[in-house]
Amino acid sequence: MTEFLDSMNPMHDGFERLWTPHRLVYLRDLQQPPDDECPFCEAPTKSDEDGLIVYRGETCYALLNLFPYNPGHLLVVPYRHFDTYDKATEEEVAEVAKITQGLMRTLRNVSGTHGFNIGMNQGAVAGAGIASHLHQHIVPRWSADSNFFPIIAQTKAMPRLLGEVREAIAQNIASEI
Repeated sequence: MTEFLDSMNPMHDGFERLWTPHRLVYLRDLQQPPDDECPFCEAPTKSDEDGLIVYRGETCYALLNLFPYNPGHLLVVPYRHFDTYDKATEEEVAEVAKITQGLMRTLRNVSGTHGFNIGMNQGAVAGAGIASHLHQHIVPRWSADSNFFPIIAQTKAMPRLLGEVREAIAQNIASEI
């Protein structure tokens, strides 16, 4: 089977390819909400439950990703609307770091997380779904969380509802920050 797949790959560079055609909509359409409809500006105006918010700080807050890669996929977001990390104030940078560390400890306690993917996609060309408002992803990972359901069946196995995950994290994060 590997030889067959290799023969279909015109680039013989030694890399395996993971094809994710469902992501093409983000690349092709490049649809970004207008600044006056920014979901990261709107979320803090809602209740924690409706905004999926797990923590509110002084300059930043944290919420569950509405379209998570894994259960407990969180975003740390400054309240202030700006697009790239170099425009963050010292206070915002420090609070993003503080909240991130607290959420990592919380996810280990609440979900038994084994590892994390943490990062920022800055700009639409870099894959930011909301490019005009800086946000950091915290994606919890487990030893056995890789499977091909999303590729083959366009299905992601999510063992808990967003509301349940939000509640568990929100109840436990205060002791970690």
